[in-house]
Amino acid sequence: MRAMVLEPGAGARLCARERLVPRPHGHDVLLRVSACGVCRTDLHLLDGELAPRRAALVPGHEIVGVVCALGSRAAQWRVGQRVGVPWLAHSCGACAFCRSGRENLCDRARFTGLDRDGGYADYVVADARYCLPLPARYDDVHAAPLLCAGLIGYRAYAMTGAARRLGLYGFGAAAHIVAQLAVAQGREVYAFTRPGDARSQRFARALGAVWAGASDGPAPVPLDAAILFAADGALVPSALAACAKGATVVCAGIHMSELPAMPYALLWGERCLRSVANLTRADGAAFMRLAERIDLRTAPVVYPLARANDALADLRAGAFDGAAVLVPPPC
Repeated sequence: MRAMVLEPGAGARLCARERLVPRPHGHDVLLRVSACGVCRTDLHLLDGELAPRRAALVPGHEIVGVVCALGSRAAQWRVGQRVGVPWLAHSCGACAFCRSGRENLCDRARFTGLDRDGGYADYVVADARYCLPLPARYDDVHAAPLLCAGLIGYRAYAMTGAARRLGLYGFGAAAHIVAQLAVAQGREVYAFTRPGDARSQRFARALGAVWAGASDGPAPVPLDAAILFAADGALVPSALAACAKGATVVCAGIHMSELPAMPYALLWGERCLRSVANLTRADGAAFMRLAERIDLRTAPVVYPLARANDALADLRAGAFDGAAVLVPPPC
């Protein structure tokens, strides 16, 4: 099979390699990859901000694929079914976090495209117990962004409670899905983009945002909550300053630059600052039920698998709105 591989010493580029198709064992399923979303977490891997946990790693954790073969204990799926593979690949099931419904915090958790090879390839092996059913209304390339941008965005969005005025800092793959979800549920969305990014601001307004402007400027109204999808820690004080008393600011990325010193007055007034870590299978099931009911118009920008480096470079440069999706060539 063909795979794009992050190899030690290769710098911030993936290497095209041929590999043997992996075999599923135990609870695993073998999937022929139909599409794989490109996530900013993959950039953190390339840049060394997130350390891969195996040599010669295949990234990618927004995987849509068709089951080709089953391990001896994989009873959840049938050959020929379409499934999704998200970031969470395994949890121990026995620790206090797992027993309390917080498997996303499990110290022995494993992750797709970090501990296990991911979907920047023709085939991938995944634990059947952590794969997700996908709503039939989305084709493969439109479904792929749901599996991280949608899922992590949903977990962050759920932490904002009943906030009526919601600020989204960084209007990329996750925010463009969350904005639609919030608008469908009657919330007001305020989109904060890079200064001067008129294209993304137009995109946000087209998806229902009532206002879109620069992240270095003030909000037009006091916000009831804000989600930071941008990995810039300097935006935390800005988001807190934009929020009313009692608001929640959620940091949704797996990596963020250092938070600057800030006056306590920004946090005072029972404002809450919190992070989101990973996802649970319950998040996946709940979000996919919503995605079945609500027509979320994901905006995939399709690249052939062999152009994974171009997709990552374009993501870094902010060259597109929506989400990059890699598609392997036909068998």
